[in-house]
Amino acid sequence: MRIQSFSTLGMWAILATTANNAIAQDYPNRVVRLVVPYLSGGSTDIIARILSARMGASFGQQVIVDNRGGGASIPGTEAVVRAAPDGYTLLLANIALGANPSLFRKLPYDAERDLAPVAVVAIMPTVLVSHPSIPVRNVKELIAFAKARPGAVYYGSAGNGSVNHLTMEVFRWMAGIDVVHVPYKGGAPAFTDVIGGQLSLMFPTLVMSSYHIKSGRLVPLGISSAKRASVMPDVPTVAEAGLPGFDVNEWQILNVPARTPAPIIDKLQLELVKALQNPEAKERIMGLGAEPIGSTPREAAAFLKNEMARWARVAKEARIPLVE
Repeated sequence: MRIQSFSTLGMWAILATTANNAIAQDYPNRVVRLVVPYLSGGSTDIIARILSARMGASFGQQVIVDNRGGGASIPGTEAVVRAAPDGYTLLLANIALGANPSLFRKLPYDAERDLAPVAVVAIMPTVLVSHPSIPVRNVKELIAFAKARPGAVYYGSAGNGSVNHLTMEVFRWMAGIDVVHVPYKGGAPAFTDVIGGQLSLMFPTLVMSSYHIKSGRLVPLGISSAKRASVMPDVPTVAEAGLPGFDVNEWQILNVPARTPAPIIDKLQLELVKALQNPEAKERIMGLGAEPIGSTPREAAAFLKNEMARWARVAKEARIPLVE
């Protein structure tokens, strides 16, 4: 009986593997939806559109970007978690996926349990900018200015858990200053108010801020990563400019719902890497100040786990308040 039972289990395993491989060979045979849990125009959205064009051309099927902005990326992420695990609903998440478990008292999903990472797509720094109306031209001057005015300096972000929010919270903590967070429903409206002088500070993406820095409408104070950005080589890092050890980057990671067949995940990862290696796509992504990655699913899962642990530690040490 035991031998027969093992034989039956083995037969079902072989049949399941064969079925999954057949599904992957036929995949995709209809439109694929790539959910971006942000409004259009931000770095995650731009990268999603670069990938959707290349992967769609390779698949011979449309890959449509579906912007689900607002709610600190939670509604968009939940939409993918609830989708069928068949490879036709994808999520291009960013740093919020790693930080939200430490920022929100309750989430409607568990990212590690309910999502399957496909690959880390890209890593990119942001740049600390100030409005010219405040009399600071470097990081040390900003710290002195903010310390003399606790609670009177305002910074903008794309919302709780966004890279603008998280990077500034690390800066606030390391610099020992009291600055006030003003969350928006997207990066663009927050950035517009920094340009207009309604807010003093922000950590926007390089591509968003480049033109306004060159025109003198914003003052660049420091790059958020440990090394200078190739697209802004004259701007020092925040670490160089006054906060040694400061290193915070935006990142994107492609996910599918948990229980998506492994052959489909592998096929998606292969097509993603091909897209990132395309010269035109690679040039456009690097033009954002980003570094294309294209990791394996296993590496992506380890990366996300490390980011979650990192932000849990930062949230506790920096005393970032939980959102109800």
